[in-house]
Amino acid sequence: MKATSMRARLRAEMTDEIKAIARRHLATEGANLSLRAVARDLGVVSSAIYRYFPSRDELLTALIIDAYDALGGAVEAAEGAVDRADLTGRFLAVCHAVRDWALANPHEYALIYGSPVPGYAAPTGTVTSALRSVTVLGGIIEDASVAGVLRDDAQLPADAAEDVARVGSIVAPSAPLGPLSRALGSWLQLFGFVSFELFGQFRNAVDVPGPLFAQQMRAQAAYIGLPTA
Repeated sequence: MKATSMRARLRAEMTDEIKAIARRHLATEGANLSLRAVARDLGVVSSAIYRYFPSRDELLTALIIDAYDALGGAVEAAEGAVDRADLTGRFLAVCHAVRDWALANPHEYALIYGSPVPGYAAPTGTVTSALRSVTVLGGIIEDASVAGVLRDDAQLPADAAEDVARVGSIVAPSAPLGPLSRALGSWLQLFGFVSFELFGQFRNAVDVPGPLFAQQMRAQAAYIGLPTA
């Protein structure tokens, strides 16, 4: 039993070290990872890496899951620290947690929200981790719906309504389609702003993004229909 436990611990440590080196490569090479390069930095032959990650895609998947989980954890912690009755405060906490995490982890953000990696298709095993952040948003919309503070005044085209209802069934099953569609639009606005900031699209236009971000996210809260002060 002790030998088995030791092997498991050593394997976990080696796996973590491989991923740490791979993350450093993201900073210089983007998602163009090379298992041989990772092995070289680790000081082992490349065949040793394959015992942990049989392909580049499996290593990418592990990094993607870690990134989604790290972002999800940051969002959950920030939103969870706000009073449950403060719906707008909870929404703004989510928005700022996404931006703060992205600015602190730009290469991991780029891995999950940047350009697709040529030849790579994320497996379904990434979905649970990818949903963590949006599920927190869904919980806010669900609570606002139950509290009766959301207006349902949107007339959605049939195809759009079907898509919004599908998402709502996962993250906010009690929310009307109108405010739910606005919440999804605000989610896109959030990540659009963060991506513009992170990828240099504000250069020579917005010198200090923080105040503009705060104003835009407050506007999004109002757009959704969350209570305003």
